[in-house]
Amino acid sequence: MAFLSVENISKTFPGVRALDNVSVDFDKASVHALMGENGAGKSTLGKIIAGVYTPDKGTIKMEGREIKPTDPRIAQELGIALVHQELAFCPNMTVAENLLLGIPNERRFYGLVKAL
Repeated sequence: MAFLSVENISKTFPGVRALDNVSVDFDKASVHALMGENGAGKSTLGKIIAGVYTPDKGTIKMEGREIKPTDPRIAQELGIALVHQELAFCPNMTVAENLLLGIPNERRFYGLVKAL
């Protein structure tokens, strides 16, 4: 069983069908690359999984249980986060600090990452 499954996800914006019945499985502790032309739907799929957008159709399952990340905070509570493609959020911070933006300081290992 896949750790995270995206099943038959569709998303339409005014005049554009960004995703049409997309399905993909992600295994735990693995690395995946979503590749395609500009406008292929890669960012849209990531934003749906991370709760930025809500799909028009389809389901997302984590370890076989349906989840509904309807906003980024819910997704983060489920352990899902999206690193957006912008080059730098805060140029005065380290890469690790930028990755931890929005995560409370009291989280385990925060001090170790901050020291990197």
